Amino acid sequence: MALLVLAGALLSLVFPQVLQTIPMKTINYLLGVIMFGMGLTLNLTDFKIVFSRPKDMLIGCLAQFTIMPLLAWGLTKIFQIDEALALGVVLVGCCPGGTASNVITYLAKGDVALSVGMTGVSTLLAPLLTPLLTWALAGKSIQVDVAGMLLSILWVVILPIAFGLIIKSLWPKFTEKATDYLPAFSSVAIAFTVAIVISANASKLLTGGLLIILVVMLHNLFGLGLGYLIGRLLGLSEPKKRAISIEVGMQNSGLATSLAVMHFAAYPMATIPGAIFSVWHNISGAVVAWLYTKKDEKEAK
Repeated sequence: MALLVLAGALLSLVFPQVLQTIPMKTINYLLGVIMFGMGLTLNLTDFKIVFSRPKDMLIGCLAQFTIMPLLAWGLTKIFQIDEALALGVVLVGCCPGGTASNVITYLAKGDVALSVGMTGVSTLLAPLLTPLLTWALAGKSIQVDVAGMLLSILWVVILPIAFGLIIKSLWPKFTEKATDYLPAFSSVAIAFTVAIVISANASKLLTGGLLIILVVMLHNLFGLGLGYLIGRLLGLSEPKKRAISIEVGMQNSGLATSLAVMHFAAYPMATIPGAIFSVWHNISGAVVAWLYTKKDEKEAK
């Protein structure tokens, strides 16, 4: 997935004209399809963790909606980046965990149940918390339509997930076969989303994109590190620390891009941080999973 997204981003930089005719609103439909796929893979039992392990879920969700939003705000102030780009970084920070985090947690031998539960709960909380946090951190300089963003997240994220859950309950055998192909399909959809955004802003990225790439990378890496540190300070087990670290550091950056397209059309560069994050966090996530497995192998000897 990381290679596919990276390839899409590089090709759209070199040949931007190929995708520049595609409307940006296509991203909303692609995100809806990805979220529908997420719904097909979820079970209602995945949410039992909320009640069976409330302490773990509370720690995870508090970390998710404090570390990344505050990191985003702090990095934009430290590096004094452009207002539109700063908005995009804040949007990424205020979004829920990304679906790829569950796969990375599995590869890293983390607590997969906790990761899936955190993704589900943070996604359900997103319609309320994402608009409010964006307004609190970016609303002083940019008008944020909290109610409009809430409705957009309901339509683009929550409704497709709910539809996926319904389809799974009605046709379980069909869904079981379809889910074998979902990772590949989702990877293509994410790569296509990134390519559309990058191609639309290729010239600006080529002339001054290094700073925003650095900010996005730091945002993700600090999120991964602080998520692990929180788990360590609270004395959690190694699998839980890994799950919280990965869940905090890997955001639903596609949602950030979609919200930027729908609600901040006056700031087209606000779509860029989400697209870059989509490329980078898949690369860093794969590297983190590899480092954890190497650590386990070393300790086992």
